[in-house]
Amino acid sequence: MRKIKMNKKGTIILLLVTVFVTFSFQSKFFEIAKQIEIYTTLFKELNMYYVGEINPAEITTKAITNTLKDLDPYTNFYNEQDVETAKIRRAGEYGGIGVAVFYVDKGIQIKEVYKGFAADKAGLKPGDIITFVDNQPLQNMNSAQLSMLLKGTPNSVFSVKIERQGQTFEKEITREKVIVNPVPFAEMVDEKTGYITLTRFNEKASFEVEKAYHKLKKAGMNRLILDLRYNPGGSLLESIRIANFFLPKGKTVVTTKAKIKKWSNTYKTKNDPLDLEIPIVVLINERSASASEIVSGSLQDYDRAVIMGNRSFGKGLVQRYRPLVYGTQLKVTISKYYTPSGRCIQELDYENRDPKTGKVPKFSDRGKMSFTTQNGRTVYDGGGVMPDVVIENNTKSKTTNALVKSKAIFNYATHYYYKNPVLSSVASFTFKNDDFRDFTSYLKTDTTFVTSEELLFKKAFVKASKNKEIIKSYNTIKEALYKNKIDSISKNKEIVLRLLTEEILERYVYKEGVYKYNLTNDKTISKAVTLLKDQEKYQNILSGK
Repeated sequence: MRKIKMNKKGTIILLLVTVFVTFSFQSKFFEIAKQIEIYTTLFKELNMYYVGEINPAEITTKAITNTLKDLDPYTNFYNEQDVETAKIRRAGEYGGIGVAVFYVDKGIQIKEVYKGFAADKAGLKPGDIITFVDNQPLQNMNSAQLSMLLKGTPNSVFSVKIERQGQTFEKEITREKVIVNPVPFAEMVDEKTGYITLTRFNEKASFEVEKAYHKLKKAGMNRLILDLRYNPGGSLLESIRIANFFLPKGKTVVTTKAKIKKWSNTYKTKNDPLDLEIPIVVLINERSASASEIVSGSLQDYDRAVIMGNRSFGKGLVQRYRPLVYGTQLKVTISKYYTPSGRCIQELDYENRDPKTGKVPKFSDRGKMSFTTQNGRTVYDGGGVMPDVVIENNTKSKTTNALVKSKAIFNYATHYYYKNPVLSSVASFTFKNDDFRDFTSYLKTDTTFVTSEELLFKKAFVKASKNKEIIKSYNTIKEALYKNKIDSISKNKEIVLRLLTEEILERYVYKEGVYKYNLTNDKTISKAVTLLKDQEKYQNILSGK
């Protein structure tokens, strides 16, 4: 009898829970429907009665942008053109001319020319500004409009007007299929050490890494450097396939935990590996993110590779594209991911953003939890993947960061190239002290590199420009600010010289030549080679000795 009463009690509780959940769901659904209806009626009234003209697409985009701005920066709305651009980025191929670009007031400025593609064949150079396409002026067009002009059907022909170093000329260019190889360089460093650089995790990433591996193996490789520096990530599945090349079949590479149960998964290696024995050093830095951290984190957790460089970016979030109406999409963060040892390397806690200041706290500031690798070494969560071997670099000053974010180094490289049209030797190229002085002098004329102090001074001067005493002091203060700026970047001279060297060399020998130059001039690559040659030290690191 008591058992029956308990069952009745349990049934009542279950019914109450069901009613509560149903009511909660309906209440939430009603609230969403209510807010959508409010926006729809507001939009109709605005469109009907507002005195000026309204651009519906522009207003809706702004509303969506404001809706998403307080979430993480990876949750984004894509209009129809953005959807096509994202597909191209993931697929790694498109119909175009083979360039990377800046969008400027005058039109489209060439940032990089890909070797052997249409723009290269037509003689375009970094720094060129395309001002007309098929007699259509590009001045003051927005980036969305400009992005559509160079891409199109392979074999279609179009004309461009180009501005270069004060001169203008016209070219006809034929679009072609452009394939972006995620492994732009793979060569032997010495007779036994192979080097592969992977720049993105697009749909071709695992195929190209495997192809590069076999090429180097035939050349005699028995130790490997995998360079993931500056790799921002990409496909989760491609990162798993690449980790699988060096891990046994059936091993967990990454686990995802989501609000929706079906998106919480454990991803394991499905294939036989390429190589379980070859010693590997994986290079990472502060701009290695997402899929780069899955590969480096999993290889570290299984003690399969030594990770070298600087702490990675710390992106432990997974996104998925969700189709919306009229060809638009939402890219939404659906889960967090965890490496095999159980650590989440997410650095920024977007869910607890300060509502007043907008500042995003860091998980690492609250303290890190420790985990252990397969061999029992201690690793930590929060704040990215910490390398086993840290390469000490000078910390970039606030001013140097401003320099790097500006176009000043790019602009100077253009200036240098036309001043020195022939480079005698790439292998022995060095950016000398005299060149650095020339660069700092050039910065007086560059308008893109402006410090916060200079900006504040300029604003203050504009407000007080009627004061004769201030006008007299203007040039003196301006010169003092310039000197402070140069003194600050000079403290990071090694970093600036490296960036200048790479940007300048690219003008003469493309990216491929820069990679080749770095094989013998990059200090981190040299240290990786030295470690791989010292197998006792290499094994001691992996065993935690």
